[in-house]
Amino acid sequence: MGTGRKTAGLRPLKAKITKALPVGAYLNVADNSGARLAQIIAVRGYHGKRRRLATAGIGDIVTVVIKEGEEGMRHKVVKAVIIRQKKEIRRPNGLRVKFEDNACVILKDEKKGEPQATMIKGPVAREVVERFPLIGKIALMVA
Repeated sequence: MGTGRKTAGLRPLKAKITKALPVGAYLNVADNSGARLAQIIAVRGYHGKRRRLATAGIGDIVTVVIKEGEEGMRHKVVKAVIIRQKKEIRRPNGLRVKFEDNACVILKDEKKGEPQATMIKGPVAREVVERFPLIGKIALMVA
């Protein structure tokens, strides 16, 4: 018997994701939502040890505050998905993948994983597209 709760449409990741982005890390915003730079203030679903900073990796939903961008977006607290990280991740076939920067995409609807923007600049990790198909639809490149 299940608990009756829905899992918000999230599928588990197949790759071994190294959680390399702690609370306080800055991320580039890779979409055209008007934000340019964001800072992680919380990680959704993180259960860690006492006094340890919550950490996130590719495919995780985080709460961010917009630090740079258009006047209407600055200082807003929004949800985002991490689509790239500098620290390498290991895929099940043994391949290791790492990116040039740490980047995220702002979400409009956290439950569906629906992005706020209409275009994503730069590559998006394949693990993110598996978990959030709507992000994959607007991504220009999947790596």
